[in-house]
Amino acid sequence: MRRTLLLDEEDLILVIKEDIVKQIDENRGEMTRPEFVNYLIQCQLKERLNQHECVNKEEFRNFTRQMTDLLHNFLEFFISYNMSTNKGQLDENVQELNKQLELLLPPEQDSEEL
Repeated sequence: MRRTLLLDEEDLILVIKEDIVKQIDENRGEMTRPEFVNYLIQCQLKERLNQHECVNKEEFRNFTRQMTDLLHNFLEFFISYNMSTNKGQLDENVQELNKQLELLLPPEQDSEEL
């Protein structure tokens, strides 16, 4: 069976399965089917837009600071462990790590100076 629909330019058709139509009818209350479908779509779009929040400048600075501190602590541990296993002698790789450690911000330094 072939159907032909004549619509205005503003009207669109949404083809959905019968079980979805039953769910719409059960939950739409006083709304018409198109109003209810529009309402559901708008709610879903608003929810998705709210999920794409960005971090603010202060949160990013905090994160950067914590990562710098973590790296600083890791390098400190690595150097002290290597020195204890080598009885105080530093090889070239450890000396390079030590230089990198010195270039990092000390934990007391304020993040505003970044």
